[in-house]
Amino acid sequence: MNLRKNDGGAKTAVSLIELRRFILLKQGLLGAHRFSGKRGALDYVRQAGCIQFDPINSCGRNAELTLQSRVKGFKKQDLYDLLYKDRVLIDYPDKELSIIPVEAFPYFSRQKTAAAQNASKFDGIDELAEKARHYIEKNGPVNSATLPIEGEIRWNSAVHWSGNWHGKTNAARSVLEQMYTDGRLVIHHKEGTRKFYDLAEKHIPSEILNAPDPNVELIDHIKWCLIRRIGAVGVLWDRRSDALLGIWGMNTALRKQAFSELEEEGLIIPISVSEILAALYIKSEDIPLLEEAKITKRRKKRCEFIAPLDPMMWDRGLIETVFGFRYRWEVYVPAEKRKYGYYVLPKIYADVFAGRIEVSSDGRNKRLTVKNIWFENGYRGDAALVSAVSDACERLARFNGCSETEYSAEALLSLKQLEVDN
Repeated sequence: MNLRKNDGGAKTAVSLIELRRFILLKQGLLGAHRFSGKRGALDYVRQAGCIQFDPINSCGRNAELTLQSRVKGFKKQDLYDLLYKDRVLIDYPDKELSIIPVEAFPYFSRQKTAAAQNASKFDGIDELAEKARHYIEKNGPVNSATLPIEGEIRWNSAVHWSGNWHGKTNAARSVLEQMYTDGRLVIHHKEGTRKFYDLAEKHIPSEILNAPDPNVELIDHIKWCLIRRIGAVGVLWDRRSDALLGIWGMNTALRKQAFSELEEEGLIIPISVSEILAALYIKSEDIPLLEEAKITKRRKKRCEFIAPLDPMMWDRGLIETVFGFRYRWEVYVPAEKRKYGYYVLPKIYADVFAGRIEVSSDGRNKRLTVKNIWFENGYRGDAALVSAVSDACERLARFNGCSETEYSAEALLSLKQLEVDN
């Protein structure tokens, strides 16, 4: 298990406000930007281990919004280049559909092996895969519409939600997804949400593609995953959590064993907060950042809009416990049952969750529409907060290639009331 031991320190007590500052500093969301430009985007993905991909594009896709909020000067093209030109990032299921550093690919050998074994359950998939390999080798990248395999077959993925568990599905799409999950293909590029696949050997260095699994034992694999997820969120507790989804082979007993061994090895340390009953854990290498969070000083106040599936939001129960902010992503909630809206982003100002915002971009007309703005109950801002929200909207507009920002009557009223309340 290739983890560098850090002796760290003993269990330490921190205040709730210090814990909030630590999480935001770790995320690069408090004070001056820690991440900048394309290099900063790569550095953040490496810190988080993975960022989630989601195809919904209301005002930027989830992975793009994740980076936009914390990487100074980040552009959508930067992520595209890191994935499909520089090839230092790669699409692969991790925490759901994700983007991971290419050097992490050998650590997913268990998933790739399970995917390869899964193929044997479906008649004809191996023959179709061989046909697809020869075609791609000769003709280059393909998608499900250009690969000359017709009809439907019975198939579903072993590692993520793809295929059909109850009947037949598109044969070309199935064989491409099968070869993608077992590591023979990579996503070469995307046009919108349409994926084009090519042979992995053309784009991943052989020393990475053919490397053995660095974690021979399952518990070592779980420990590797667990410490990555702690680094992604900043802090986690030893309990069931959406932040731990996708960790291959983990159950409650193995999770507890992994936490215990990581602590014994000095790779994570427990911290205590008087308002929180459960022990919390941070990476021992983040102790200096925790010490920085204990310092009360003036820091640059930033207003940032947070992606719905941002790593910081993976454990929403933890966020509610630490920040007192309850968030529910309502994309799949029927419109009449939504409390806020379809694609609503949490809004951070300085070291608090100040509320949420719903925006949408219209690329054809180059217009960003601010549909509504909500501030937390009891929160009192000032003219500086109103200005910060407006500035953040303008940055988001430019990020989406929009030259005009339009505010609904509800959004304008919310901003006006904030100024009056103050």
